[in-house]
Amino acid sequence: MRILLAEDEKDLNRIITRKLTSDGYSVDSCFNGKEAIDYLQAAEYDAVILDIMMPQIDGFGVLSYLRNNGKSVPVLFLTAKDSVADRVKGLDSGADDYLVKPFSFEELAARLRAMTRKNFGMTDNILKVADLTLDTASHTVRRGEREISLSAKEYSLLEYLMRNRGIVLSREKIENHIWNFDYEGGTNVVDVYISYLRKKIDGGRSDKLIHTVRGSGYVLKEKK
Repeated sequence: MRILLAEDEKDLNRIITRKLTSDGYSVDSCFNGKEAIDYLQAAEYDAVILDIMMPQIDGFGVLSYLRNNGKSVPVLFLTAKDSVADRVKGLDSGADDYLVKPFSFEELAARLRAMTRKNFGMTDNILKVADLTLDTASHTVRRGEREISLSAKEYSLLEYLMRNRGIVLSREKIENHIWNFDYEGGTNVVDVYISYLRKKIDGGRSDKLIHTVRGSGYVLKEKK
């Protein structure tokens, strides 16, 4: 999934970005609220992590922009303030969760999973289509009894397809959700990674799950 991180502490920003990227997320990071709004105007995100005390526009201002423009993307506030009043203000302003610094990355990752589960209508960490299962907590993928090893980007692509099972996704939409603004690869990157996934998920099987919709994109579904 694609995450926007707005955190003005540069060392913390770098650490969070590195850890989220290693966990399979595509991350755009910035250091103030104005930059965050610029990113939000240019791309769609599956979750947003906002520091509250940022230069130019604070986290509350960024959240206000999102909600006033009808954007329901889940938002997690990061803050050094730990009073009950501050937490209540954050949640009442439209944030989905609130994490006090210092925090463990494991807790941040768990809270991100919980927020996105809710946004996609999931009740647990397991995505399932036919005999294909994906555990968003352990990043374990299985087809039947066989465990499948995926790269971080292959995993991200499969998770996005499974979260949108039965929905035809255009190449542009997939690219916008899986790759961040720093990507400088080829224009056929989506086709290349779909090919990688097909070999690992559908290779040697008659019951294919990943389908091409000519002129439209790709869809993951169980063929009836």
